[in-house]
Amino acid sequence: MYLTNTRPNIIFSVHQLSQFLDKPTIAHNNATIRILKYIKGAPSLDLFFSSKSSAHLKAFCDSDWGTCSDSRQLVTDFSVYLENSLIPWKSKKQGTISKSSCEAGYRAMTIVTCEI
Repeated sequence: MYLTNTRPNIIFSVHQLSQFLDKPTIAHNNATIRILKYIKGAPSLDLFFSSKSSAHLKAFCDSDWGTCSDSRQLVTDFSVYLENSLIPWKSKKQGTISKSSCEAGYRAMTIVTCEI
């Protein structure tokens, strides 16, 4: 739980693996080991929450069009920063299927705009 709060870049992978906790396979074990190796190999990529921040707001969004091999759904993720401090972030599969990568990008921008 702590690592998903300080390392939002692994949230989606951890969520995908948690869906198979009742019957894990060798592939799931290999994916877990790969995540742990990534965390060990990049210890400085965690979040820093500064106590000094101004009112400069930045938002980033991304969408992976149809790359979820299990459901072929759009995966959208975003993060919003207040100066250098991350406030909300999310990574989730969408309920709708986009017809193009452009539409997927617009959906991602709409989601982050609604969050702001």
